[in-house]
Amino acid sequence: MSTPSASLSGGTWILGDLTVTRFGYGAMQLAGPGVMGPPADHDGALAVLREAADLGITHIDTAGAYGPRVTNQLIREALHPYPASLHIVTKVGAVRDRQGGWPPARQPENLRRAVHENLEDLGLDALDVVNLRLGDAQGPRPGSLAEPFEALAELRQQGLIRHLGVSNATAEQVSEAQAIAPIVCVQNMYNLAYRQDDELIDDLAAKNIAYVPFFPLGGFTPLQSSALSAVATRLNSTPMSVALAWLLRRSPNILLIPGTSSVTHLRENVAGVGLPLSDEELAELDEIGH
Repeated sequence: MSTPSASLSGGTWILGDLTVTRFGYGAMQLAGPGVMGPPADHDGALAVLREAADLGITHIDTAGAYGPRVTNQLIREALHPYPASLHIVTKVGAVRDRQGGWPPARQPENLRRAVHENLEDLGLDALDVVNLRLGDAQGPRPGSLAEPFEALAELRQQGLIRHLGVSNATAEQVSEAQAIAPIVCVQNMYNLAYRQDDELIDDLAAKNIAYVPFFPLGGFTPLQSSALSAVATRLNSTPMSVALAWLLRRSPNILLIPGTSSVTHLRENVAGVGLPLSDEELAELDEIGH
């Protein structure tokens, strides 16, 4: 793997004892339509993963439910044996049904099966980070996470997991998880226009816990904003790059995992990391979410 390029100027972050680039790669879009089945372009999917590594990205986000199991197998095919500097973060707590839904699977036996499937598909003896996926497709839902998180904490004690995190979680669930076992990251929906976790991000930063926004570019409906477009035009850039650059400036504990199935788009996303944003432009962008 190459040394991180100058364009990866977002720097690095320590997840427990793992050093990762703040700009990572999310593998969800490598699966087929609806995140189901194999990719239309198998070799193209492998090329994207190898390009991410060549660009110096050391943080890849995945889940056994993607495909299901497809993206993990692609990651193994493209990158195994993994360089010591490369770290893979996965999620458990949901499966796929025949309709393409994401029903929860958070019983201890479900989680144990999911962890072993991740290990098998990725070709690993231990998973670097495992996030417990909570809530549903509409977002976080209140309720205790004690039983599933304790099951993952037990697998961590057995040496199958190095570090734990939570995904799609409320602030109360984050606190409950911390009382059970150390967490190194929280992965929730957040972007320029969706700012519900502002207080949580700042609280986690004070505790040196990473915050990893999913749908950093607005999810399946891209961010549309005249202010965002205006800043991008002035910087001779794209709205996508500006949105990513804003996230990196928002807080030092934010790690990015934008996904794409295109090498060209991956390079464009990486280009956004080093985009300079003035205080005036940051203030202009901040207004989008208020």
